[in-house]
Amino acid sequence: MLRAAVIRAVRAFFEEAGYLEVDTPLRLPSLAPEPYIEPRESAGWFLQTSPELCMKRLLARGYPKIFQLCHCFRKGERGRRHLSEFAMLEWYRAGSDCHDLMAETEQMLRFLAKQLGRGGNLVYQGQRIELGAPWERLTVAGAFARYAPISVAEALAQGDFDELLVTHIEPHLGTGKPTFLYDYPAALGSLARLKPGDPTVAERFELYLAGIELANGFSELTDPAEQRRRFVTEQAAIRSQGRDPGPMPEKFLDDLAAMPEAAGIALGLDRLVMLLADAATIDEVVAFTPERL
Repeated sequence: MLRAAVIRAVRAFFEEAGYLEVDTPLRLPSLAPEPYIEPRESAGWFLQTSPELCMKRLLARGYPKIFQLCHCFRKGERGRRHLSEFAMLEWYRAGSDCHDLMAETEQMLRFLAKQLGRGGNLVYQGQRIELGAPWERLTVAGAFARYAPISVAEALAQGDFDELLVTHIEPHLGTGKPTFLYDYPAALGSLARLKPGDPTVAERFELYLAGIELANGFSELTDPAEQRRRFVTEQAAIRSQGRDPGPMPEKFLDDLAAMPEAAGIALGLDRLVMLLADAATIDEVVAFTPERL
């Protein structure tokens, strides 16, 4: 019942905000190449890892505010907070940047809490998280300086960024109030715009509550030539892992030239329900886990 109520409240928020709900294909001939995500093949095509490319193509066709509730698929993702098939909430807004979306994400979660009768806070596994403004905003460099044994530059040079983020930083994020971790290193924002005046970082952010990563968003890169260069780099990284990156998403790159300045965000719906249900594992908030099928 809670999951259904969350979905109703999500739709109510976006409809009131003037968004159009869209429904794009799950099965695609090509995806954005991502070295840290392995897609599932489907009769020579791929099951989407995100609806991102199709939704951006809709932005390019003149739909300025769109959202989607859908399922995504990724190989090898199974754990206490991970499923290989999971529910995603994704939305895009033309004429906006990542900071606009941070503010809108705050509004949405406070709206959901109110609709669900939670007031201005939620309690997860004994932690009380206040949803009232202001939420914490912390740069990646600042987080490494505060919580990690080495700087973000050293972590990138040593190839330890992800390990240090998970072990030293994430447990401290979103305690007491939600945390936006932002200004990611440029190399970790393949589809994000670089920050004006500081090309060493991408305008990307992640949202954390109780140490759990809930959402990933950014100001969108709209330069097709730059996007192609980044995809080529990502494809090379995938090949170095012994995998086939698949074909370049040419139709997306063709449409990218017509895409307006925009920002987009992907939010894990199962994790959101897990937080609201005070569930220790993601298994508790889905109808069927892979093992039960």
